[in-house]
Amino acid sequence: MKIATYNVNGIRARLPRLLEWLDREAPDVVCLQELKCADEALPIGDIEAAGYGAVWHGQKGFNGVAILAKGDAPMLRHIGLPGDPDDSHSRYIEAEVGDFVVASLYLPNGNPVGTDKFAYKLAWMERLRAHAATLLAEEKPTILAGDWNVIPEDRDVFSAKAVAGDALIQPETRAAYRTILYQGWTDALRALNPDDPKLWTFWDYTMGAWQRDLGFRIDHLLCSPQAIDRLRAAGVDRWPRGEEKASDHTPVWVDLA
Repeated sequence: MKIATYNVNGIRARLPRLLEWLDREAPDVVCLQELKCADEALPIGDIEAAGYGAVWHGQKGFNGVAILAKGDAPMLRHIGLPGDPDDSHSRYIEAEVGDFVVASLYLPNGNPVGTDKFAYKLAWMERLRAHAATLLAEEKPTILAGDWNVIPEDRDVFSAKAVAGDALIQPETRAAYRTILYQGWTDALRALNPDDPKLWTFWDYTMGAWQRDLGFRIDHLLCSPQAIDRLRAAGVDRWPRGEEKASDHTPVWVDLA
């Protein structure tokens, strides 16, 4: 089963790119982030015409996450990350596809550092850590996939010095990410590409970042022990980032037996 994550940066604006990628790469399950549209505005007809069912958690103009599955809609488990009933951001959705549990998450950016936005990021990560522990306890093959807005190591960005003040690379951000990993999750992309120095998944629209290959690795698929035992391959589909009117992210995927 090929499971992918893709921050589309506006599903209505990027719909041709999404459909093009679905047709060419044919993933079985897709976790989408940054839909930037209300539930009723999701182009579900186009998605179904491409051969996918979907569950989603939208928000007009911001955030928004979805899970697509080839042939039929996933079985929805949760909308919203537990732990804060007053959180109005659409950043988490969880479903079952076959014997897999799949979550699509869009972790807060957190910039600028030192503001309420950074505090919200860290608090959201703590809620994710707590929920991730409950998922591990189920002992099912589980994937936490999405735009984590975390640069795990200096080698995961074109220049750690250039982004030293960014919330994505702060020690607190990295520590929170490691706390989740150390529960027993595996970063599948890095596990199967340990020596790749440019394992980028995001290139900013500014500074000619795509043309100069100034990228970040911030889109991750974390696998539970039951999922990692079935891992066969993991990679990045770079080509969609070079298309016209592309998202600033590109799809990342794992192939599981």
